[in-house]
This record gives sequence, structure tokens and C-alpha cells, in this order.
Amino acid sequence: MTTPAVPAPALGGARAYVVWIAAVTAYAIAVLQRTTMGVAGLEATERFGASATIVSSFVVLQLGVYALAQIPAGMLLDRYGSRVTLIAGALLMGAGQLLMAQTETVGTAMIARIVLGAGDALTFSSAIRLVPAWFPAGRVPVITQLTGILGQVGQIASAVPFVALLSVAGWGTAFSSAAALSALAALLVLLVVRATPPGIPRPRQKQDLRRIPLVLVRIIRHPSTQLGFFTHYTAGFTGIAFSMMWGYPYLTAGEGLSRPAASAVMTVLVIVAIIGGPVIGALTQRHPLRRSSLVLLIVATIVAPLAALVLWPGPAPMWLLIVLVAGFSIGGPASSVGFDFPRTDLARHRLGTATGVVIMGGFIGGLISILLIGVVLDVLRPDGNYDLEAFRLAFAVQLPMLAIGVAGMLVTRGNLRRRMAARGQEVPPWRDVWRSGRWRQL
Repeated sequence: MTTPAVPAPALGGARAYVVWIAAVTAYAIAVLQRTTMGVAGLEATERFGASATIVSSFVVLQLGVYALAQIPAGMLLDRYGSRVTLIAGALLMGAGQLLMAQTETVGTAMIARIVLGAGDALTFSSAIRLVPAWFPAGRVPVITQLTGILGQVGQIASAVPFVALLSVAGWGTAFSSAAALSALAALLVLLVVRATPPGIPRPRQKQDLRRIPLVLVRIIRHPSTQLGFFTHYTAGFTGIAFSMMWGYPYLTAGEGLSRPAASAVMTVLVIVAIIGGPVIGALTQRHPLRRSSLVLLIVATIVAPLAALVLWPGPAPMWLLIVLVAGFSIGGPASSVGFDFPRTDLARHRLGTATGVVIMGGFIGGLISILLIGVVLDVLRPDGNYDLEAFRLAFAVQLPMLAIGVAGMLVTRGNLRRRMAARGQEVPPWRDVWRSGRWRQL
């Protein structure tokens, strides 16, 4: 059975943008929910009568569930489509936040973060899946970048209005209000979002449950999925660890910055991503055969200031801190390039699962980085009085992790290019491009 031709007006029209804005709104609310615990850490220690280590385990547990749930979330996305999974994700996050609003026990709070992490896992991949369904291929890289960038408005919302509500109205009201936002997101998606434009059937795959492991293995073993995984891991994990756990403590307890100065430095994470994301998307769109080279160049902007920071004698100058945070920030949009490899090389009805595998890269890396930094800090300063030297040695654990990621990118890129060559699509070496003068077109 042949797929019906897609009418030209069906992709990228006004309705496409309405659907996309609704999905981005749902994702931004998910980011708000994801980051609420990071800004409510002090209040959480008082509410639960727990140490900072136990409270930080809420974030680690949430991230772990988020990462591990990506593959089943992707399979659900392939089976039921973005509308269903976006609604389910919003309802799960709302339930988790409502449970967090009511509880005063650590065990129940951990269950709440597990539920929230599971709902969060359904959201971003569902929003990303809508982009190639509703927009022409030429716009997909840029709109994918914009999806990730605009979603970070939720992080600002958790840091400003949520914190204000928490300080004025208290824990229960703040978290209940956050839960209500997720309910509104579910309603918005129900009313606005459709998996595909009118007249275009959604790719469906009725899968024998016994064949699911085989299909999953095939998707994971595909070089485009593997390159996407290592791209997301290498470019993304440092920013995740910095923004969700160790950035603010490092700037204040390590570098000795005041709270306003540390907050100003942290805003660089959002500003640079907003500026750099569309540029990376445009370059990815214009030079699809050089996507991995672009990411590797961006990874260098992460490695160089991180190595300089580890080796710097005494407190780092402000310019180095800004360059470091800018590198972490631009790594976020660069990690989204990982979604582009499966999109251009896998069947559409497999993209949800493949996207889930790719997302696992950065968040597994972030989780490992958070844990390793915490272990090193606890070994060096078991009394909890972290200083600059302890932070620098702890941050150094990220350098070998980055080396592993770069090696993974190079190996999987070679495998993918060999597969492309077998199909007659050669990627010319840089020396040939330079000699022929084609570099002027890159």
C-alpha cells in the first residue's frame, strides 16, 4: 500500500505552528516541573527534616527514572502518537507534583519524583516527534532547536514565579499550583494537538510483543541511533550536571561569588542557548553531511575552558567562568543535533524509540557526572565544607567522560558513513573538499 502524496499546503502552515506552540508550551511546563526541586532545596530540607544529600537524591532519582524510561516512552510514542503521550506525560507530572505538595515524608516524596520523572520522559520526545510530521524537512533542524530553547522558559518560571510563590504562599500552594499547570497543559494538548496534519495518516506499527526486544535491538544497533546517543551524551551532559545540581554550589561555595553574581552567571546558560540554538539549527540544515563535525567543534568549546578551570591557580577570573558556562550552554543545542541522525536514516514509525535512545545519552551522562562529582566532594571534604580545590578536582572527572564521548562519536560516525557509502552517498574527506574549493560552499 503506497503512502498518499502530501499536499504542499499541509506542511508548515498556520495550523502547524499552532500545534507546535501547544507542544512547546507543554514541554516548557514539563521543564518547570523538572526543575522545581532544584530551586526548593533549602525548603525541602526543612519540610522533610532530611540532609542535603538525601534531598539531592530526589534529583538523582528523578533523572535516573527519566533516562531509563526513554526507551519505553519512545515505544509508546511510536504506538500511540504524540497527542496521547503528551497528555499522559502532563497528567503524570501533575500527579507527582500534587503528591509532593501533600507529603511530609521522604519515602512518599521519592515516589512523587519517580512519577514526575516518568511523565517528563514522555514529553520532550513527543514534542520533537511532531516537528517532522507537521513541517517540511528543510525547516526541521531549526524548529527542533527552537523547541528545546523555548522549553527552557520553564526553567526561568521555576526560578522566578515559582520561587516567589513558594516564599509567599508556602510549599503546598506552590507545588499544587505547579500541578495545576500540568493539568492545563494536558487540556491544551487535548484540544489542539494532532499527531499528523489532516488527511495524512499517522504511521502505525502493530508490534507483536514477542518481537519488541528484536526491534529494539535493531534500532539501538543502527549507527545513526548510536551516533545520536553519543552526540547527545558528549555535548549535553556537562550542562545538565551544572544546571541541575552543581553549578550554583560551585560558583558560591567554590569560587566565592555572591548569590546575585552567581545567578547572573547562571543566566548565561539560557542566553547563549537562545542565541546559539537557531544558528546551530541553520548550519545543520545547510550542511547535513557535516553535522557531527559541527558538534565536535562545539565540544572543544566545552573541553578547553573546563581543562583551564581545573588547572587555573586560585579563583578563576569572571571571563573564564562566563566562557565555561557559555560552553556548557551551547552544548545543549549541539546535543539536539543527535536527533537529526535517526530522523534522516530511520523509518518514521521508529523515530519515537530512536529519539528515546538518543535522549538517554545526555541524561545518563549527566546522572553519572552528578554522582561522580558528589563522590569526589564527599571524599575530599566529608564534613561538607566544600572549597575551590575540592570542586576543581571533582569537576575534573568530566574530562575523561568527554573523551569517552568523543571516541564514541568518532567510531559510530565511521560506521554510519560506511553504511552511507554502501548506498552511494559519500562524505568527501576535508582534504578533498579543500583542494577542490568546495569548502567555499560549506
